[in-house]
Amino acid sequence: MGWRGILGFDYGIVQGPLGPDISGPELVAAVANAGAIATLRVPDWESPDYVRELIQKTRTLTNKPFGIGVVLEFPHKENVKVILEEKVAVLQVSWGEYPRELVSEAHDAGIKVIHQVGCVEDAKKAIDAGVDAIIVQSREAGGHVLGQEGLMTLLPRVVDLASAYDIPVVAAGGIVDACGYVAALALGAHGVCLGTRFVATTESFAHPIYKRKLLDYEKTEYTNVFGRSRWPAPHRVLETPIFIEWRHLPDNENEENQPVIGRSVIHGKERDIRRLAGTVPNATATGDVENMVMYAGAGVGLIKEILPAAVVVERLVVEARQIIRQQLACD
Repeated sequence: MGWRGILGFDYGIVQGPLGPDISGPELVAAVANAGAIATLRVPDWESPDYVRELIQKTRTLTNKPFGIGVVLEFPHKENVKVILEEKVAVLQVSWGEYPRELVSEAHDAGIKVIHQVGCVEDAKKAIDAGVDAIIVQSREAGGHVLGQEGLMTLLPRVVDLASAYDIPVVAAGGIVDACGYVAALALGAHGVCLGTRFVATTESFAHPIYKRKLLDYEKTEYTNVFGRSRWPAPHRVLETPIFIEWRHLPDNENEENQPVIGRSVIHGKERDIRRLAGTVPNATATGDVENMVMYAGAGVGLIKEILPAAVVVERLVVEARQIIRQQLACD
């Protein structure tokens, strides 16, 4: 089962690469030390020196293997070059075109590749490219969402496809606890990828207000309102007052003509944050933080407290074992 580990890691639990820099060295080190697959997130622009510094800082906090996530929609070639030179354990890629050559280059550097997909067709492409594992992201996921289907129907189809190639399949989308973990395993997944649950941890670099709202709100919505000019991809957010007020934003409008409501240092660069921007507030954010976008998956209502990341991993494993032994055991 998934808690026995995949890709050489202790557990089949993946901490998603949380943007813009929510999954920084502290969170990644904590998750890695707990035996799960932890992933940094590179900037959405070329910044090879910063990426090297990010990797090296994380290595001062853990001697365990970890990964790094790259969104292929954004400039990334120089960043990837550094990742290959630094030989991180895992390269996770999503969105954009997925060149087969990148898998070969990663394998030559001793790096495993995980491709996050949102449909069966892209899973086929990932398999053909020779990836080491696939993350299946469903429509229930928080943040920018690849999947157009629910996990219940999408996951088993990808599992069936990948089974002939002995490629682990990891489920993502709305999973925050052991019940979701066990459900994914029952659908054939080898592990789970969690994003929102790890935002709500002690070590995440999310702003305290963002973390608190993950506890206060239970409803999310799939939308395209935030950050249209920069990345017009669908996303899932908390139903905060700012979202409810602007949820019917006309298709021809975006954040470019909105006022600046705050500032933040993102991957070492100071940035203005406009109303309706697609950038969640990290710990450096100032200004009207309450009215910045708050990404969250559909399972957010099950998150009741901010926990150390290691406790999140431990509870997932221990409670999943208990559920299977006590409720699903056969006579």
